[in-house]
Amino acid sequence: MISRDEALALLAENHVQAGLLQHSIASEAVMRALAREFGEDEELWGLTGLLHDVDYPATEATPEKHGLEGARLLEGKLPEEALTAIRAHNGEMTGCAPQTRFDFALRCGETITGLISAAALMRPTGYEGMEVKSIKKKIKCLLLLLRKKRILITESMNIHRKCLSEKQLQLQVVLLKATFVL
Repeated sequence: MISRDEALALLAENHVQAGLLQHSIASEAVMRALAREFGEDEELWGLTGLLHDVDYPATEATPEKHGLEGARLLEGKLPEEALTAIRAHNGEMTGCAPQTRFDFALRCGETITGLISAAALMRPTGYEGMEVKSIKKKIKCLLLLLRKKRILITESMNIHRKCLSEKQLQLQVVLLKATFVL
């Protein structure tokens, strides 16, 4: 399996820019926390979160390929279960529906990082003082702002509520606060 240093080098090699790198690192942190919570392989889940958008710079104009190209690029570097999760994180475009807890964790975990970051951008104090209840209040507003992704975000939040407890959502907020200062 690829090391974290090799994964970061691969992201740079594939022209992942600062904003997407921030999202990737946040996704890694969330996936590691979820792996600990679910008793899964923290290294595997973390690397999958880190690398799930490795192909985005190359597939931005062809969203139906996003995730498929990433999985192809990562063959031999991550096990098949990770490649399947990467394909499924963009399932509405790739046709690869999430099936396993790993698939759903990546799909929801990477989505929630964007929601939390967007909520922080809407606050004058950013992540400082952010609480789960403030994120929940912002979701309706965020859904209006992100109308094109409304179905995905709503589906992800519904899955997220089913898969993750309040404690886990709070943990994600804490992890993101510790990881990034906006």
